Amino acid sequence: MEWVEIVKAIILGIVQGITEWLPVSSTGHMILVDEFLQLQMSAAFKEIFFVVVQFGSILAVVILYWKKIFPFNFNKKPFVEKDIIIMWTKIVLACIPAAIIGLKWDDQINALFYNFQTVAIMLIIFGILFIVVENHNKGRMPKVTNMNQLTYKMALVIGLFQVIAAVFPGTSRSGSTIVGALLMGISREVAAEFTFFLAIPVMFGASLLKLVKLGLALTSFELIVLAVGTIVSFVVSVWAIKFLMAYIKKHDFKVFGWYRIILGIILLIYFFFMM
Repeated sequence: MEWVEIVKAIILGIVQGITEWLPVSSTGHMILVDEFLQLQMSAAFKEIFFVVVQFGSILAVVILYWKKIFPFNFNKKPFVEKDIIIMWTKIVLACIPAAIIGLKWDDQINALFYNFQTVAIMLIIFGILFIVVENHNKGRMPKVTNMNQLTYKMALVIGLFQVIAAVFPGTSRSGSTIVGALLMGISREVAAEFTFFLAIPVMFGASLLKLVKLGLALTSFELIVLAVGTIVSFVVSVWAIKFLMAYIKKHDFKVFGWYRIILGIILLIYFFFMM
């Protein structure tokens, strides 16, 4: 029944919207959800679906942070916001390492590491890292409390941490970049915002690369399923981003660390007994 596939698309859009921005690994959750809730559609369409729904998440960041990321303001002089241009040069610098890895070794990385063992292990490792880093930073004042204080060197280091997520599924792109930022003494708010902005070119580029490889010849029903998943992903992403920014103003990231550890253990136990 077609409506069942639409319901599945809604659920998958919810999972994507939440887990893309919270540092808990969207890949880990998608693997687990897909085990119980499989779209009864072609393998080619499913690959396209999991790529395109990310556009909903990207659009959420663009809309929520438009004034912080769009450098042109024609209502005042000078109409170019210099600080935003500088921020984008840092974002581009941070993107370079993952872009090189993705363009050169994307297929090999997927073949080697896209499995539940890697996802579960990386969930646990970075869960532990979140707890260790937050305990280390407890009582310390962050060195960087606004985006303008973020140096090019810091941006590059964050980009190198992003490479870990590009290579090892389950790391979580937002999780790895936030851990890298926290280790350098960057405040939680700045770390999270820079991660959001960094996602725009990274996710857009990765999605575009996949679409070029896969093509986009779809039936009308497939287009409906794709649109539903993307819209739901956008709406839920708006909520997830607002929730995270409000949460970290009063709390640390340790709860996400414990959650990752528990989820990683569940994945290992479940697939061990299913094999």
